[in-house]
Amino acid sequence: MFFCGRNLYLPAAACILTFISVVMLSYLSTPRHSAIPKIIQGSNCRGRTVNSTITALEDNRTFIVAPYFDNRESKITRVIGIVHHEEVTALYCWFCCQPEGEIHVSRGHIDVHLDRFDFPYGAADLLCAEPPTCDPSYVSIHSFSNGNIEQLPRFEIKNRKPEPFSADFTVCISTMFGNYNNVLQFIQSMEMYKILGAQRVVIYKNSCSPLMEHVLAFYIAEGTAEVIPWPITSHLKVSPHWRFPKDGTHIGYYGQITALNDCVYRNMYRSRFVLLNDIDEIILPAKHPDWKTMMRSLQEQNPETGVFLFENHIFPSTVFTATSTDQMDTSSWHAVPGVNILQHMHREPDRKDVINPRKMIVNPRKVIQTSVHSVLRAYTDSVKVPLEVALVYHCRGPLQGQLPRESLIRDTTLWKYNSSLILNVNNVLLQTVF
Repeated sequence: MFFCGRNLYLPAAACILTFISVVMLSYLSTPRHSAIPKIIQGSNCRGRTVNSTITALEDNRTFIVAPYFDNRESKITRVIGIVHHEEVTALYCWFCCQPEGEIHVSRGHIDVHLDRFDFPYGAADLLCAEPPTCDPSYVSIHSFSNGNIEQLPRFEIKNRKPEPFSADFTVCISTMFGNYNNVLQFIQSMEMYKILGAQRVVIYKNSCSPLMEHVLAFYIAEGTAEVIPWPITSHLKVSPHWRFPKDGTHIGYYGQITALNDCVYRNMYRSRFVLLNDIDEIILPAKHPDWKTMMRSLQEQNPETGVFLFENHIFPSTVFTATSTDQMDTSSWHAVPGVNILQHMHREPDRKDVINPRKMIVNPRKVIQTSVHSVLRAYTDSVKVPLEVALVYHCRGPLQGQLPRESLIRDTTLWKYNSSLILNVNNVLLQTVF
């Protein structure tokens, strides 16, 4: 099921055009792989095992993130990566079956995600049919069906043995970049995620400030944060925009769509639910105290649904609200770089000609491909969650900066969590910033 929504609020006409493009090109998403692999006998199957997050192949047009075992339709390895949508036309999957040492080489199907937004590079899945005679632990990717496997990088295939859930809720944060230093809002968001029910927050980090590194180290040691290095700027010219500005850049928003897809598969069998949002966003329940009770209710009402879409609402960081927390211990927060979300309780109203983007809570086992604001392919329906149930609290610069204050909507839902949030944030600041 397709839903409109992107990194910015889009006019309805643009959304309709995007939908038509998806319908016309949907056949490209059908998995197709070679059924007759080439088998090479007598190899010792050695190769250089790669542990980096982004690995460039020899063609320098293909970048491998990670392969994942996926048997939901057939026995395949799904390789998450980034490719040039025109110049990469053939990739081969090299599997090694032990102990016989047989090398199975077959042509994979390159499935470039539709949400490329005109950039030359985009998120892609390489679908590799696995050998029927073994369950390989590693795969190598090559532009040719001939070569020496010992000279090819090999990647460990994840999700081969599904593990028990270690989390009910995992938050996937798309890329942290630009020497990120919004320390106070980051800590507040992390503590709100924990209050609402998150056991894990996965962060794809390109760059941040030294102080932010210190805070990340605290959350890693605590066991809440899992930081994935994201050195995309070492390989491609990135853009901070979602639509291609025709300025020679290769990929938009630091490759966030690839990161989000990797996060879904990384947590497919580790987490009951996965939330896909940015660090300045909080999926905030209005009727329920936390995500667990909210999702229990939503699933009872929508038993066949595995994708829940929440409206994004802007709470401008330029509009301040007199708080009820002045008498509480937040005086030290003024010394911390970043936004204090408790001071921003006014949201912008909807615009009739603009579609609100949405962020998601998904059952990762039902997702095939995701974009930022919608799931592109899934084994399930999607449902739009009503505003009276929950919204995405998004504290950032205004999109309707010309509006007078009286046109904004006062919404103090976040203040329900004041006591716990302030106590928790102060505790983290004492152990990190101060």
